[in-house]
Amino acid sequence: MGIVRLGEGPILIRHLALFAFGLAVATQPAVASTPADPPQIANPRPAPPTPPSVVPLPPADFDSTLAVGGRDLKARDVDTRLNVDVSVNGRGPYRFVVDSGADTSVVGRRIAYDLQLPLGEPTVLNGTTARNIVDTVKIAELTIGDSRIPDLELPALRENDVGADGLVGIDALSQQRLMLDFETHKVRVEDARNPLPSMPGAIVVTARRLRGQLILTHVRAGNVPLDAVIDTGSEVTIGNSALRDKLIGRHNVKFWTAEVTGVTGVTVPIQMTTIDYLQLGPVTFQNVPIAFADVPPFEIFGLSNEPALLLGTDLLEKFRRVSLDFRARKVRFQLRQCREEGIVIHTGSNEMVITRLSSNNSPDVCQK
Repeated sequence: MGIVRLGEGPILIRHLALFAFGLAVATQPAVASTPADPPQIANPRPAPPTPPSVVPLPPADFDSTLAVGGRDLKARDVDTRLNVDVSVNGRGPYRFVVDSGADTSVVGRRIAYDLQLPLGEPTVLNGTTARNIVDTVKIAELTIGDSRIPDLELPALRENDVGADGLVGIDALSQQRLMLDFETHKVRVEDARNPLPSMPGAIVVTARRLRGQLILTHVRAGNVPLDAVIDTGSEVTIGNSALRDKLIGRHNVKFWTAEVTGVTGVTVPIQMTTIDYLQLGPVTFQNVPIAFADVPPFEIFGLSNEPALLLGTDLLEKFRRVSLDFRARKVRFQLRQCREEGIVIHTGSNEMVITRLSSNNSPDVCQK
């Protein structure tokens, strides 16, 4: 979940992983505002340490036949991320990044000021680079295409840190089927409560879902099985130290350094290298760039001690389409072509990686 500035200079990831917003804090309350006054939004401030709360949820599936109907929404790239037009309280449209890894949607401060949104209760934001208390604002309705999500209380953050006017998170996606079309730059959204017709021939990989995010299991990096969080808001794929130790150990491997800036403006260095291959169900990447860091989301999800990664749009956008059904817990990747192909992944700091992508003899993932 982040913006990566590519080419020369450091990678700046504005929003890599926005997790676990739902922890209310009994701290100093925000200053009350009247409907006629713009909200007085404070800057993020350090939060006290508390243990993560992880609630296990039912299994999910990788489904190579998952289709999505609904309404096509024009989307634009924010680096490799897609963003869509969103209305707030009937006003807009505003440009929000689609973020499948964020527990909550986020609204930019300018929208909060312009619409004079009333302040809510401060909340704890467990971001990628810092853990902060942030102010929230109350929204009567968020509209994405034909979907309307009422009565939200969302963090209000600076647009420069978010990388857009706001973020569409799991609170707005949990009952949706979502298709990200990286070829035509469109996002299709529909109500997942509307049943889909039966589709035979599915290729399924058992997975699970935590806090609403889709987490694939039976993913492999090299010979290491791991869990992978589908994170459409992250511009880079990140593995934890447990994965690094399994894959690299004491071997002498070339690393390069990038800088990661979270949504609250805190910047930390992060190391990147390439791994031999990454297998996601019926598709395989070879020579894959990956960052390694024990960022807070791994602890929030209970994924600190076992190999895990956040699967970012640096890899996701190399597919033709990615379909996500949050209610049914199904994921589908569709290739741009059936044969093996070489793809270029720009990783910043003058690094460019040639990666190979193939379908493991599974025609379903590349059908038109």
